Amino acid sequence: SGDPMFLEPYWMRHAEASAVVVSGWHRMSYRATDGLFQSVELERCIRRLHRAVGNAVADDKQIVFATGSMQLINALVYALSPDSNSGSTASVVATTPYYPAYRTQIVLFDSREYKWAGNTSMWAKASGNSTTKEDVIEFVTSPNNPDALLNQPVVGGSSAILDHAYFWPHFTHIPAPSDADVMLFTTSKLSGHASSRFGWALIRDEKVAKRVNDYMMQNTMGASRDTQLRMLSIFKAILANLHGKEDIFAFGHDVMRAKWRKLSAVVSRSRRISLQNIPPQYCTYFDKIREPSPAYAWVKCEREEDSDCSDVLLKAKIITRSGVWNDASSRYTRISLIKSQDDFDLLLERITEFVDAELTADGSNSM
Repeated sequence: SGDPMFLEPYWMRHAEASAVVVSGWHRMSYRATDGLFQSVELERCIRRLHRAVGNAVADDKQIVFATGSMQLINALVYALSPDSNSGSTASVVATTPYYPAYRTQIVLFDSREYKWAGNTSMWAKASGNSTTKEDVIEFVTSPNNPDALLNQPVVGGSSAILDHAYFWPHFTHIPAPSDADVMLFTTSKLSGHASSRFGWALIRDEKVAKRVNDYMMQNTMGASRDTQLRMLSIFKAILANLHGKEDIFAFGHDVMRAKWRKLSAVVSRSRRISLQNIPPQYCTYFDKIREPSPAYAWVKCEREEDSDCSDVLLKAKIITRSGVWNDASSRYTRISLIKSQDDFDLLLERITEFVDAELTADGSNSM
């Protein structure tokens, strides 16, 4: 799973600075004291954080809070789709391998205003002979889940939703601030607080932002105010330590880089499985070339007979997520690297046993 427990040791060291105590009478109203559903101070913190990290241009955009970025997936598709009275239906697409919730949510909500049209290559083939102009909404995950690549929209003229859940310096290099019309972020991958269920969208167009807000009001009456209070404390703690000895991004990058180095070293001995290639890249946040530190290993089974890579590794007692989930070949599978250190140590032990068994078998065969 994508449970980001690798950051737990960091917050154990910062328990006091990040703690929140709420009296029973406090924050009982739907609204804050200023009459809004969103904390103005938390909005300021989010803008400060994006400026300081340099991963997104936020000052000229509206911010909409949500119950994780998951809630924003359908909210944004709704907001970018044609009005229900127009008679048009938007096609929603993503490039393989993509995060499966894009597909599953669109199919689940089954709206008249939009439909799932498959991966971008499938959509291109289906629409190639059509002379009708079509509204297209394209999900672009950057860095991508599962292969960690920095992606760009591929459908010209589409309304692109840039999912930047992993666009933070502990997972990837930051080449420049993203300045797309619609961008998604989530605290689960920023700080590791997945249980708090907090995400936000940066939206350039005020009309689109209003439609997203309207969706949130009908759906949940906005993000929990208790969650907003906790996130305010967490973000302030992050901001106070940027570029210092207790920088969360330096900590996170060191942990994830070490995992990637160890895993790559073991897998490099194998001819049965391989990992995605991620070269070192210059990062504006660290102001230097940084080594790769992806959230996931995108594993490929190289042998023709290993057509189900997830099953191959499962037999070695390694649980992965098949590439079929991502609309990719079953020859690929995803291994999570963002869980606890104990989980990773056990993973490394079993991957090592798997590779050693392969080498032993190959040696026996050659003899």
